[in-house]
Amino acid sequence: MTVRVGLIADTHGLLRPEAVAFLAGCAHIVHAGDVGDPQILDALATIAPLTAIRGNVDTEPWANRLPDTTQATVAGVPIYVLHDLKALDIDPRRARVRVVVSGHSHKPVIAERNGVLYVNPGSAGPRRFRLPITTAELFVTGDSVSARICELVAGQ
Repeated sequence: MTVRVGLIADTHGLLRPEAVAFLAGCAHIVHAGDVGDPQILDALATIAPLTAIRGNVDTEPWANRLPDTTQATVAGVPIYVLHDLKALDIDPRRARVRVVVSGHSHKPVIAERNGVLYVNPGSAGPRRFRLPITTAELFVTGDSVSARICELVAGQ
């Protein structure tokens, strides 16, 4: 059985209907910060269990309930979540983390290093520069983990 985990980041107060449709059916959702509006978290939590952290723009009092980093285990896979990968404060391999999810750069990335899968789902919020509007998904099948980036809105 394959478990699908939705990854989203940098919504900056905008939860697009395309993102909601993409995340439908996920077993779990991870938001890697720069939420921008607590209603986004409420909406995501109606789709699937949610793990979320605070990003650098999440400075309003509502964001105080969000940690700067967190770890979740989904389908037996340890996932470490932080906003800016440059602030990674653990050795994921030593900490037995299989996936690191980050945001901040708005650039979607999937890279595997030393047995750790690094995923930045990009930005699902307002377009920034000429970067795409994206989310991502993890697929967990037993011990196997893979990821895919999905462009939500082309050319807008």
